[in-house]
Amino acid sequence: MQVTIVGWAGSFPSAGSPASCYLIEAGGFRLVLDLGNGALGALQQYTGLSDVDAVCLSHLHADHCIDLLSYSVFQNYHPAGQQPRIPVYGPAGTLDRLEQALGSHSMTIAQAFDVRTLTPGTIEIGPLVVRTGRMRHPVETFGFRIEEGGQVLAYSADTGPCDALVTLARDADVLLAEASFTDGPDLPTDLHLTARQAAEHATAAGVGELVLTHLVAWNDPVSSLEQAATAYGGPLRLARSGQRLLGGPGVGRDRGRADDA
Repeated sequence: MQVTIVGWAGSFPSAGSPASCYLIEAGGFRLVLDLGNGALGALQQYTGLSDVDAVCLSHLHADHCIDLLSYSVFQNYHPAGQQPRIPVYGPAGTLDRLEQALGSHSMTIAQAFDVRTLTPGTIEIGPLVVRTGRMRHPVETFGFRIEEGGQVLAYSADTGPCDALVTLARDADVLLAEASFTDGPDLPTDLHLTARQAAEHATAAGVGELVLTHLVAWNDPVSSLEQAATAYGGPLRLARSGQRLLGGPGVGRDRGRADDA
């Protein structure tokens, strides 16, 4: 299993990255995890849009799902003809929300995608075993545990401090954890994690590597990394577009520290 970070910016695209998007590849199968603002263009650096086999949406905030609208144009109006529908897994109401956002078109989201409703539990998507759990966020949001070939990726999506994240991430090779906030007073409890809180969750779960993502443009990424390092002693780095995680048998647990700020 190989994971490519397409977009890591939190809440809105930054000058250096689209919003949240990750490409997971295993045995020729390609799963896109979240597809936020600006991600569709960047995704094409790593895969053809006709080669994507499935999409998972953690939640329905624009910075995690809105580029599915542009993807529907590719699907429905391709010069070679309408493309085969791609399975899209998302929270309840995904289809209605996206159709409303698309507005008046001659072809619909439902014609481009086979939209399926996520619930907490375990499903198989191609060769991937995908376990989901609800996170703490203002809208229904799912974190993910994705397993294939003995490797495990955990993804927090957007969440405040949450025991369910520790459960999903238990002994994962890599935890992609949001770190929208830096330390400060009066932070909301059910919205996002600080970098330190992300690290505390990683330590509690015993993960092999922590990658901080959903980084907001007005925060200093070096400070985020430093704050996380006070609560997690394992390999630690910032997400960067084009960065690849896992990628081969046994990769993830034995990496050296990668503080590539």
